[in-house]
Parts: sequence; C-alpha cells; structure tokens
Amino acid sequence: MRSSNPVFSRRGFSRDNGYAGFGTAPQAGYAGNPYAQNPYAQNPYAQTDVQQGAPPHAPVTTDRMTMDDVVVRSALTLGTVAVGAVLAWALLPVSTTSYGLAVGSALVAFVLAMVQSFKRTPSPALILGYAAFEGVFLGVLSEMYNSRWSGAPFQAVLGTMAVSAATLLVYKAGWIRVTARYARIGIAIAIAFMVVMAVNLLLVAFGVAADGGLRSFGPLGAIVGVIAILLGAFFLTLDFKQIEDGIAYGAPREESWLAAFGLTMTLVWIYVEMLRLVAIFSSND
Repeated sequence: MRSSNPVFSRRGFSRDNGYAGFGTAPQAGYAGNPYAQNPYAQNPYAQTDVQQGAPPHAPVTTDRMTMDDVVVRSALTLGTVAVGAVLAWALLPVSTTSYGLAVGSALVAFVLAMVQSFKRTPSPALILGYAAFEGVFLGVLSEMYNSRWSGAPFQAVLGTMAVSAATLLVYKAGWIRVTARYARIGIAIAIAFMVVMAVNLLLVAFGVAADGGLRSFGPLGAIVGVIAILLGAFFLTLDFKQIEDGIAYGAPREESWLAAFGLTMTLVWIYVEMLRLVAIFSSND
C-alpha cells in the first residue's frame, strides 16, 4: 500500500502492484518474491527438489539487504542530522539571521526529500544531503526553544526515544498488525491532519485565527501535538514493516538507504512535535 502523496508514502520493498507484506508473508518459490532470482537459470545442471514438491534452495547471495545494513545506514543518516544540529547550535546564535538560515535549510531539506521520494532508486547523496540540511534546521530550532524553555530539546530527545522504543516493542509483540486496511486508514488520517494544519496556517497568516490557532501553546495545541506524535508512531510501524519485508523478500542492499531515509523522516517528525509539546507543558507550569 502506497500513498500517492510522496510526503506520506512509505515505499514498500515489493515492486509489484501492492505493498509487500501488508497482511501477507513471503511465499515459497518465486511468484511472491519480486526480488528472488532463479538460482538455476545460470546452471542447467543444478538439481532441484521441485518434483518432490519442495521449493528450491535459495542461492547464497551477498547483495541482499540485512538488518545490519539498515542499522549502519540509519546510524549514518541520523548521525548526519545530529552533527548538523550540533554545529548549527554552536555556530549560529539565536537571531533573525539564524532563523532565516533555518527556514532556508528546511526548504532545501524538503526539496531533497521530495526528489528522493519521486526517484525509483535510493540516492545516498540526496539522503545524506537531506539529513545535513534537516540537522541545521533542527539545531537552530532546538536552540531557539532552549533559550526560552531551558532543557526542552533534551526532554524532546528523551521523548522521541521513548515513543520509538514503545512503538517498536508494541510492533514486535504483535499488538499492532500492519495490514493494508491499517495503512489506508492511517494515511487517510495523516493527509486529513496535514490539510487541516495547512488551512490553520493560512488562517493564522491572514489574521483570522489568533495565537497560532490549532497550534497555539494551550490545551488545544497540546491535543494537536499528541495527535501528531501518534501519527509519527503510526509511520514508524510502517517503517518497521517495510524493513522486515525488505529483508524477508531479499531486497537489494541499496534499499537499506530507503529504510534509513524513512526512519529519519519519521523520527524528525516526532522530535519536532515532541519539542512543541514539551514547550506547551513548560508554559503551563
């Protein structure tokens, strides 16, 4: 299941018309595995067990995605975000100029993310470039929040880690089943949420809604923030499912960059919303 909106789509590792693994498991043989290669195509003398009803043995390959590949690429991508954030925090004091640089970095990161979303193959340069510019934006944003609500970024990091760990635990325990229906409903809610936020932004910009409207630093803003974080957790479950399916289906190793890209975008989403939520609660103390 893929959304037609690249902002919300989480690219499945199946190249067929559906989403790999949504309610299905890898099938024996090759019909259900778009990445499988017939190990006997190059060796006409290889013996098979097809006559006995057993699937042929899978070939020994070294170019398939593994969990280690995902971990390494994710660490590299998130590390780039962290380095960019630390440098921006240390080198860019809170000022109008730094705000402008933050907005510019966010726009560049958005463009790079869109380009990668529309590409059929992962580009490490685009993904790391996105991570670097996103890091600059997060560094300035975090410093701005910290100057008003001391310790907010640290609390937001802990909150992001807690949400991620809890989501992974719930997913691995099987309490959430990522099915096609689950994905459709979640993506529909996410799109509706973004449409409402876009309308709210326009109302605030034209002075119709005061104090940020739905994104105010009050109870309503807190409720919206919690919804946004829950949507981030939803996208994490899609990321986990895609990684699991990619490994099970023998996706090419380069696809681990897409896994890292998806995880990074989701974690950035959760961190930003967590930062706002911490600020709201700190304001009400």
